Amino acid sequence: MALTDRYKTSADLPQSLSLFPLRGAILLPRSGLPLQVFEPRYLAMLDDAMATSRVIGIIQPASDANSSESPRGKAVALKTVGCAGRVTSFQELDDGRLLITLTGVCRFVTTVEELSGKPYRSYRVDYQPHEADLMSGLGEDDVNRTELLRVLKSYLDQRQLSTDWTVIQKASTEFLVNTLSIISPFGPEEKQALLEAPTLQKRAEVLVALAEMELAAQGGAGGTLQ
Repeated sequence: MALTDRYKTSADLPQSLSLFPLRGAILLPRSGLPLQVFEPRYLAMLDDAMATSRVIGIIQPASDANSSESPRGKAVALKTVGCAGRVTSFQELDDGRLLITLTGVCRFVTTVEELSGKPYRSYRVDYQPHEADLMSGLGEDDVNRTELLRVLKSYLDQRQLSTDWTVIQKASTEFLVNTLSIISPFGPEEKQALLEAPTLQKRAEVLVALAEMELAAQGGAGGTLQ
């Protein structure tokens, strides 16, 4: 059983969540997000998380916030939808940095910010609108996997990038769609659209549309799988 499979309902997740705001970063269910943590406020957040639920939330700053990757202070507006993740890998380096991997569990909607003496931000969150995230593989049969892989190959070919197609072909559709959404090089608003897509099928369609727009803008042509 995967570590995140222990969360069967939204009641199994912390209703108060420490948030890590990161521009251009999203997290999705059952896919991993590697992070290098060095700011004191987030080192403190991880110390607290590791001592309790091991769960934190990844969320983006709002589009009108300042342009820093992780805005300072607690006055900066945040997006309302993020994703809770469990720390599934944790390595402390000699210089005090932490190398962690978060594995996505369930998306949430922020409700009320909690006031505390902590250096990081915490919110009450509502998982109910996205509780279907807890069902592994939901909606995989609705995804046009062939089209997704065709566009992915064209995208990689245009950038002269190689990949292990054997691994990709064996990956589950959910893992493929969510992981590609996380690692995609699109801007913050496009990444938020991928995060907020209501179903796996819709997320795959958004991913394909974004990739095709970029291919067209750069003169790319469609490809075929080999």
